[in-house]
Amino acid sequence: MIESEDHTEHHAVQRMGWLRASVLGANDGLISVASLIVGVASAAQPPGIILLTGISALAAGALSMAAGEYVSVASQADLEAADLAMEKAALEDDPEGELRELTAIYRERGLKPDLARQVAEALTEHDALEAHTRDELGFMDVHQARPVQAALASAGSFVAGGILPVLAALFSPAGLASELVGASTLLGLILIGYLSARAGGANPLRSIVRLVSLGVGAMLATSLLGALAGGLQLH
Repeated sequence: MIESEDHTEHHAVQRMGWLRASVLGANDGLISVASLIVGVASAAQPPGIILLTGISALAAGALSMAAGEYVSVASQADLEAADLAMEKAALEDDPEGELRELTAIYRERGLKPDLARQVAEALTEHDALEAHTRDELGFMDVHQARPVQAALASAGSFVAGGILPVLAALFSPAGLASELVGASTLLGLILIGYLSARAGGANPLRSIVRLVSLGVGAMLATSLLGALAGGLQLH
């Protein structure tokens, strides 16, 4: 967010971290849980087995998403911390060399040599580590890795997406689980596509088409596999 006394800008990139994790979690939860339920239902399994499959997929998927996201983002945080420590040591050992490096960065961005030097000196005097962190390493506060936040967002959004097909399976009449789960999943994909596009400032139609295409494809594939597996069991 860029602020002045009379001007404030809110950019979509400021929501990139949590938006990515939330959309990924909700989409994965909705598609994976729905696909498993549809696959098992297509294998002509009893309602209790279908529901148990959905609940198990919901729990396992949420925990897996949280663990995977935490490990991934924590690794990123470790790399950032190592780079910051290296940069801090370089500033202590060779401040003049780091000043020249910062000056060169601003010259490459289009500033005249004298102005680039003045800007580098001013920012170094203000906060040398912050200047190098932002302009040399490319780390900004909005992008800083937050493992716990990412893990919770992924797990919570997975449950938010995956609970829809589970509820559809729970209240489906006998023999209609596949149809109702498929219909509820389609509506969920449309909603996720629309909300994620609105939050990110993107084209809603493009986002909806992308999510619906992938989701329907996944459900059709698991439905076919489930029907084949069910046919093999009968023989």
